[in-house]
Amino acid sequence: MLQLRTAARLFAATAAAALVFLAAEAPAQAETYPASRITLVVGFAPGGLADTLARLIAQGLTDRLHQTVVVENRAGAGGNIAAGLVARAAPDGYTLLATTTALAINETLHQNNPFSRTDLAAIAIPASSPEALATNPSNPANNLVEFIKKMHGRTINFGSAGVGTGSHIEAAYFFKIIAKVPAQHIPFQGGAPAISAVLGNQIDLLAATLGGPTAAQIASGKLKGLGLAADKRSSAAPNVPTYAEQGFPNFTAASWAGFFAPAKTDLKILATLNSAINDIVKTPAVQKKLVDLGFDPIVSSQQQADALFKSEIDKWGKMVKTLGLSVKD
Repeated sequence: MLQLRTAARLFAATAAAALVFLAAEAPAQAETYPASRITLVVGFAPGGLADTLARLIAQGLTDRLHQTVVVENRAGAGGNIAAGLVARAAPDGYTLLATTTALAINETLHQNNPFSRTDLAAIAIPASSPEALATNPSNPANNLVEFIKKMHGRTINFGSAGVGTGSHIEAAYFFKIIAKVPAQHIPFQGGAPAISAVLGNQIDLLAATLGGPTAAQIASGKLKGLGLAADKRSSAAPNVPTYAEQGFPNFTAASWAGFFAPAKTDLKILATLNSAINDIVKTPAVQKKLVDLGFDPIVSSQQQADALFKSEIDKWGKMVKTLGLSVKD
């Protein structure tokens, strides 16, 4: 019996010492962060918004934090593979996530997520671009109101870069709930095929994020922009009116790119990363790069980024539920 009591006391003492050590270790790690290489896991293939921004930020972080930041693409399941990997990573600031609005959408859209909204903390959401609707320049309509009138009640065929994307959900919600006109979604394997389809008059409309190739196609006259789901016009497409200007107020939707860490990451580490990313986004070269791509640069605190992320989950979740969309993983 004496031996059991002694063993119990020894175990309790050891456990208490371990807790004290861990409590002291976390602040120490935050004070010396970063002390080794950082991996930035991108939820999508090379060349897209998340990847482009991740590589811009990775170079800037390497310069500012004096540690190598490597980009690792883990595409699949609408960004969920990468998100699940980072959500399960050690919360030490050395494994981070670069992703898009898909992270907020998937919380409601996917039935078997490998993570939940409480498993990830936003670091920064430094780029955003409104959703847009565009058509072939041969179409006589110059805006959405004219376009809808010219359709005379016929079902509108609109294409996007796949099922469950922000562009698909935003356009479907706009037509069904706000404009209340019949519309059919035509999914494509990426944005390029969807653009080709509207240029070839195979579909009536393209639903896409303004940033990237859409802005360039509108600027060159190859596409005609009909409306932006934004509260103001974009400098990347100043002639494209907002939905609100056309009598559809109080509805905005945007695609953003952001950086996330495992939820229990020390707040000092999150603040260090947030400050560094903000400094990078403020540089003229990065500002110009983002604007040229059709994205609005955003500088905000870590707390503001996290609040935006949570509000986006609720916003997109409402649209997903209203439309009755669901994806089984």
